[in-house]
Amino acid sequence: MAAHKPVEWVQAVINRFDEQLPVKVGQQNTHTRVSTEHNRECLINISKYKFSLVISGLTNILKNVNNMVRRIFGDAAEKNLYLSQLIILDTLEKCLAGQPKDCLRLDETMLVKQLLPEICHFIHTYREGHQHAAELRSSASGVLFSLSCNNFNAVFSRISTRLQELTVCSEDTVDVHDIELIQYINVDCAKLKKLLQETVLKFKALKKPAQLSVINSLEKAFWNWVENYPDEFTMLYQRPQTDMADCAERLFDLVDSFAESAKRKAAVWPLQIILLILCPNITQDLSRETVEDTKVNKKLFLENLRKALAGHGGSKQLTESAAIACVKLCKASTYINWEDHSVIFLLVQSIVVDLKALLFNPAKPFSRGAGSQNADVDLMIDCFVSCFRINPHNNQHFKVCLASSSPPTFHFVLVNSLHRIITNSPLDWWPKIDAVYCYSGELRTMFSESLGHVMRGCSTHAPLRSSLTSLTHWGFFVTCFILPRSFLLHFL
Repeated sequence: MAAHKPVEWVQAVINRFDEQLPVKVGQQNTHTRVSTEHNRECLINISKYKFSLVISGLTNILKNVNNMVRRIFGDAAEKNLYLSQLIILDTLEKCLAGQPKDCLRLDETMLVKQLLPEICHFIHTYREGHQHAAELRSSASGVLFSLSCNNFNAVFSRISTRLQELTVCSEDTVDVHDIELIQYINVDCAKLKKLLQETVLKFKALKKPAQLSVINSLEKAFWNWVENYPDEFTMLYQRPQTDMADCAERLFDLVDSFAESAKRKAAVWPLQIILLILCPNITQDLSRETVEDTKVNKKLFLENLRKALAGHGGSKQLTESAAIACVKLCKASTYINWEDHSVIFLLVQSIVVDLKALLFNPAKPFSRGAGSQNADVDLMIDCFVSCFRINPHNNQHFKVCLASSSPPTFHFVLVNSLHRIITNSPLDWWPKIDAVYCYSGELRTMFSESLGHVMRGCSTHAPLRSSLTSLTHWGFFVTCFILPRSFLLHFL
């Protein structure tokens, strides 16, 4: 049948996949779950040969399921809808990841006109407040990332068109959703350069909300590049690219002019440090006593950053932004080989002592407010891991996190940092976890104390969810169990 009627055969598999989704059959049992997984794998394999047909079919299924939202009532029905959406999105991501390189232009047009609007529905519409917003947005962003790998120009065109529309928009309230797509797409060095060039051309004409959206999105695009193409970033410091540096410097100057108040400075500092990182030669020039007139604003930026980090910036908001920017500087520096002798390492050394003093002070834990606990913990983890990779033997912050008198959040940061160090080590010069084996006794003690705290909470039936401290101990306890067995055995 497949040989004589491939279209009908593929459509039959698509129909069977659709019919067995939870939103159609209700709560899945073992049999239906296995059958759904089998159909999903079939579609992923078939997509390598009938890409357009499979993607078009899955897009139509997703569109139909999304249209059911208004007609779904009840917790069980909503759960089945959400599970169906996740299954479809995951299947789409896998199919797009294996997209044949020789797809026709027609395929790209179909993807952008049919699939991209459905994906944007999740990224734009499913905001905080929806029960499964985070999971759906994360899954949809994965689809967009895979889509942009082979169809970047089509996705970029949508972003560029929206930027152009906003340059002539007279309204103060503007729709920036399409600009936010920047932070989810796949970018290599050439694509990042293209995004920067487009922003330089249009940034000044944008309204403030659009400018802030571009600033935030470009920062995330930079990390997408560094984390997915670390060799390209490393090469940038071995063979600096004049056109990349020129573009980054021009955008730095535009953003610097935008940052006319303390509030705006706090918003743009994290991107400004990234733009300087993209200019190795300029960073080298800034280490001199005197600089050219065109570089004065960049030298002043670094001086203000250091002052704010040390608490002399006159604003808590600027101090917090300086901490974020400096953590990003430290993190980026770990992707540069120390053997390249880059001046960026001198810049890191000039701020790292004040940075650790701010983030790892048990007497005054770093906090940006009640709604920022998770972001603060993530910032501390990024700092801890970066400092370890820069110098694994400079361990003052390690001892602070180990201390039994430190807040439980510090213990949680320590264990999560160790987990990241062990499980995420793609670069040859990153130090290995055995540098902390000498602290086995202290880690055992910390684990025992945390376990005791959790067990006491269970035995007394305390309302654990109402206590950040108890939640942190729970998180610590759970994270310990996902550390690699080889690491845990060393401490038993």
